[in-house]
Amino acid sequence: MPLTANDPSRKTWLDVPENSDFPIQNIPFGVFLTRDDIITIGTRIGNTAIDLGALHQLGYFEGIELTDDIFLQDTLNDFIADGRKTWRLVRNRISRIFLHDNPKLRDNPEHRQKVLFDLDEIEMQLPVDVGDYTDFYASKEHATNVGSLFRDPKNALLPNWLHVPIGYHGRSSSIVPSGMPIRRPVGQTKPGDDGVPGFGPTKLLDFELEMAFITTASNDLGKPIPIHEAEENIFGLVLFNDWSARDIQAWEYVPLGPFLGKNFASTISPWIVTLDALDAFRVKGPEQDPKPLPYLQQTGNKNYDIHLEASIKPSGGTENVIARSNFKYMYWSMVQQLTHHTVNGCNVRSGDMMGSGTISGPTPDSYGSMLELTWKGEKPIKLNDGTERKFINDGDTVILRGYCKNDQVRIGFGECKGKVLPARQI
Repeated sequence: MPLTANDPSRKTWLDVPENSDFPIQNIPFGVFLTRDDIITIGTRIGNTAIDLGALHQLGYFEGIELTDDIFLQDTLNDFIADGRKTWRLVRNRISRIFLHDNPKLRDNPEHRQKVLFDLDEIEMQLPVDVGDYTDFYASKEHATNVGSLFRDPKNALLPNWLHVPIGYHGRSSSIVPSGMPIRRPVGQTKPGDDGVPGFGPTKLLDFELEMAFITTASNDLGKPIPIHEAEENIFGLVLFNDWSARDIQAWEYVPLGPFLGKNFASTISPWIVTLDALDAFRVKGPEQDPKPLPYLQQTGNKNYDIHLEASIKPSGGTENVIARSNFKYMYWSMVQQLTHHTVNGCNVRSGDMMGSGTISGPTPDSYGSMLELTWKGEKPIKLNDGTERKFINDGDTVILRGYCKNDQVRIGFGECKGKVLPARQI
């Protein structure tokens, strides 16, 4: 089925600011609360939110096989479960409705009143009910940096890393949408000279610059997803901040891995950008040496050229960009991650989320965490207000952004941001 919605020459009758993340070629999907306190599934073009439930009730999706309530739910899970054919039909139809020369909705003020919302009239929600969440560790540069910081720099990568996409199962209940503040977590830390573990608020609160992909209902229990089918089961991508308490993590992670240092909060951007919308930005990933085992061998361009940046905004201060990276640096691609995740027969469901792991590039200004940017606190970052940061302070807002751009179109993800509140008294 042709991706007519991706046509870079298309123009819309809606107002779209220059360099918007959301031109008519994007058409992401999300869930929002309307001015009438109704939760609906929607999309966005420019700075206009579009109620897909209202569009459907008014007959604008006639001819597409959709249930009556498909867009009247508080999550995208059922829509995602309908599969790529439905996603493409809906995106193509939305694109046609909002074409600059299509008068059907444009010239109907009654329908526009029901369908269109300014951004200040809505409140974004979590777009999916995340049943399961897995976080990978798929950036070679990040893994090398961490290995150098905590082990032997000459043997920074563990023996398995170049052979298998490493991951762990995270906590889905603490995933929150952009804009929701997070509390500084409390936990145990490594013992001092007296041999007694410390306890209290983390002193080493960190962000992790990541992307995450959302899956459809992919496979039955016991049935792996072969690598040539994996892409068909990926709905789209969001920005992802995997908040981390490094001192809590350092004490607890041996022998079973991340626990309280990771599960207190994870923030995602609210609009899911479909894999289809990113099709023009495919690139070849890094050379994989040694060659992966046959079940992980992929063909074609499976990485994506997505420009990423991370900023810190102190309370009452201005924003400071502290890192610029790119999703194309990922050593293990999304299709390799999903294939490996299911090779043992693990079943994946609609709305499941897979984090990429911290995305670090080859230069110090492209590292995707404070752990790396400050080299474990040895090289503090100086902000434009004169203060320094080794890690994240109370009152700081961390903002992640991402976009793709070529000579014809820009496709972006908006913001993924969260403000850090002081720890609760225990």
